[in-house]
Parts: sequence; C-alpha cells; structure tokens
Amino acid sequence: MRDLNSDFAAMGEDLLAWYDVHAREMPWRVGPADRAAGVRPDPYRVWLSEVMLQQTTVAAVREYFLRFTGRWPSVLDLAAAEDADVMSEWAGLGYYARARNLLKCARTVAQDHGGSFPDSYEGLLKLPGIGPYTAAAIASIAFDRPETVLDGNVERVMARLHDIHDPLPGAKPVLKTRAEALTPDQRPGDYAQAVMDLGATICTPRNPACGICPWREPCAARAAGTAAELPRKTPKKPKPTRHGIVYLAQSADGIWLLERRPDKGLLGGMLGWPGSEWNGAPVPAPPFEADWQALPGEVRHTFTHFHLILQVMTAELPRGFNRNADQELVPQQEFRPSSLPTVMRKAFSLYKDR
Repeated sequence: MRDLNSDFAAMGEDLLAWYDVHAREMPWRVGPADRAAGVRPDPYRVWLSEVMLQQTTVAAVREYFLRFTGRWPSVLDLAAAEDADVMSEWAGLGYYARARNLLKCARTVAQDHGGSFPDSYEGLLKLPGIGPYTAAAIASIAFDRPETVLDGNVERVMARLHDIHDPLPGAKPVLKTRAEALTPDQRPGDYAQAVMDLGATICTPRNPACGICPWREPCAARAAGTAAELPRKTPKKPKPTRHGIVYLAQSADGIWLLERRPDKGLLGGMLGWPGSEWNGAPVPAPPFEADWQALPGEVRHTFTHFHLILQVMTAELPRGFNRNADQELVPQQEFRPSSLPTVMRKAFSLYKDR
C-alpha cells in the first residue's frame, strides 16, 4: 500500500496519468493533449466558466457559457456590453449578483489592465467578484500557477483520502492544508482539473467507485470502510418560508408591464413582475388601481436561504399607462420569458396555463 504521508509526488503522477485518459470534455477547457502540445487556456473563458459554475452544475452552465462566448467572445466585448443585455442572458442561471460582478470585473480588466487578466493569485484576488477559490482556479488553470483549488469535489476527495471526520464547513482549513500538500509544481493547471474531475466522476457523493480510483491504494477512508459516509456536514438549519404577491398586467394590444429590481438585493438588476415585499404577511402593492383577479394555484420557488410562495394577480394594463422610472412597457413581440429570472418565469407559466 502506498504511503499517503510520504509519496505525494507519485500520487500526483498517478492522478495526472488518469486525467490524461479520462479528462472530461468541456467547452471552456483545454484538454491535456492540447495543453501538452502548447495550446494555452484563455483566461477569459476560464474566469467566465468559474463564475458561472459557482453553486451551479456543469450541465446547467454549458448552454449559458456557449451563448455568452458566442455573443461576447472576449473580455473586452463583455466589458462593452449593455447591463440589461448581460442580465437578460444570465436569466435563469441564478445568484444574480454574479452577473453584476461579472460586468464590474470585465470593465476593471478592460480599463485598468489593458484587457488582460492578472496572472497571479494576488492580482486576481483584487478584481471585483473574485474570491479566494476563483482566484486560485484562474491562476492555476489559466496560468499554471501552483495554487490550491478547493471546491466541493476536492473537499470530498481530501476528506476520504485522509479519513477526516470533522464536519464541514468547519473542516475546510484542515482540508485546504491537505490539498496544498498534494498540489504539484509540475502541471498544476491539469492537476487542479484532475482532482476536481476525480471528485465529480469517481469519488462521487454517493456510491464512490473506489475500485477504479487512481488513489485507491493510499485512500485511508477506503481502507477503513468509511468512504461512503464522508465528508460529514454540520446539519443545516431549516429554511423559513416567505410569501409574496406578483402582478401580471398586459394591455389590450399586447404590451406587458415589467419592473426592474434594484441593483442591490435578491434578483438585483433583473426584470420581473411588479410585486409586494416577500415576508411572512405581504401587503398588497398593485402597480395601478384595477380589478385584480387572483389566479388559481401558486408559485413555489426555493432560494439559498428561504422558500418562497407567490400569489399571482392579473389585470388589464390601462391604455396610456404612465410608467415610473423602474418600470418598462414591453411589446408582445419583444417579450421574452427566457429573459426573466426563474421565479418570474414560473409566474408567467401559471398565467399562460390558466
């Protein structure tokens, strides 16, 4: 059995040999063969993918990434984009502060760095919206810096490799230290992607495929029979439930009334339906006086910190309606439900299926 505490270099070689054969193909990734041939990753594509992948699955991100890079192929293109266009393309991906920070970061790179991303962890960390994980990922993957990338997949691999039973999130510093000890100076970009791929495809949350894992020999949890129960996690507090009301209004000639939410806060900067506050007992807040009718059914949606139940009210938008600064009147031919956040799309679906 390989000695986990003294054979880190050999373990890195084993993992990279596995990655050379089994690397996942992704639209933002330069595979190991191309990388060995001298093809360098585009820092813009690495950064964009890492921001999109925060708390979002690879499957959900692919389409958005291809659409973004097709429309804005470089960081300079994105920096010059209209805010509303970027927020519209982001709709449905969730965690909308990421989209606002995306624009801030792109414009900082364009204005302060000549359109080129800093090539160090410290430099990347100074950019808007880039935290320790994202800075390490870009530095490693795009610039081959020996930085340690610690996402959920890597945490799981480290917890099992060392049979660490301390629960997350408290165990993060210990897991980071273990991951740093294994990060090699050679091919650190490939290694970072390899250990993430290992967690995503072999060392999975349920039913890990220990028999075909390149690190099966040194894995302490496999030897102890505890792999399936790691990593442990501190139980989460139950999410509260909030309630709200949204108002869908369309004129006789097809014009929709929409409202842009404040830049700060939940769904910041996104277009949606006018509505009430979201709390335990929402106060009706119709955008105009009318005979508002409640649709049967309700909209249910879950955010990071709470569950939401919305009542949907409808009325005809009066001719000559004077909108305020936060509202937009959108003709039927320009209305795109796909540009709305998911919770707002659900309200529209309830209206459409009435």
